[in-house]
Amino acid sequence: MTEASTTVRRGRPRNEQAREAILDVAMESLLAHGVAAMNMDAVAAAAGVSKATIYRWWPSKETLAMDALYRTWESAPIAPDTGSLRDDLRNLLWPWTELIARRPYGRVIAGLLGQVVTDPDFALTYRARFLDQRRDHGRMILQQAIARGEIPARTRIETVLDMLYGPVYHRLMHGHAPLDHIFIDGVVDIVLDGIHPRPDRQPRHETTDSETP
Repeated sequence: MTEASTTVRRGRPRNEQAREAILDVAMESLLAHGVAAMNMDAVAAAAGVSKATIYRWWPSKETLAMDALYRTWESAPIAPDTGSLRDDLRNLLWPWTELIARRPYGRVIAGLLGQVVTDPDFALTYRARFLDQRRDHGRMILQQAIARGEIPARTRIETVLDMLYGPVYHRLMHGHAPLDHIFIDGVVDIVLDGIHPRPDRQPRHETTDSETP
């Protein structure tokens, strides 16, 4: 075996190299132009592959965009368990918010959400990749807080998660105000102030998140 062949064998497989190159080029194109305007011919040329190679792995530009975005966002670190709900929620949102605030990800998400609305199969995959993982972690944090007696057992966990993530997506999509630590701290504080019962407030009839009030 020659030294050259040893180097090739020990390196990254060619298919994986091509796949990584496509995802890199696609992400840059998405950030610059959005999903609808991403040109697959241009992506193929810049990645040094044929367009047929791209479509062999991704049947549409939306699926390519989803994988490119997922690969970028999965680098956000997992929040540690601090034993404090307020700190756990801040640590849940801070790293992800810092990541998405660096570049114009709003235009990418807007394009993917358009596909979510029109394509039920794509919607299932999108939710599994982007919503479920973060909501599962947030759900665990809230359940641990309930077990510690930090918040009431009747806390509507799914609603709380919507209240935490909703403002972040709102600013990401509209770009009207900064996504920073001050904003995240404010969101967490306001949500937790709403969870903790006030002495002067009478409890309402309790329903689960799946029930209709």
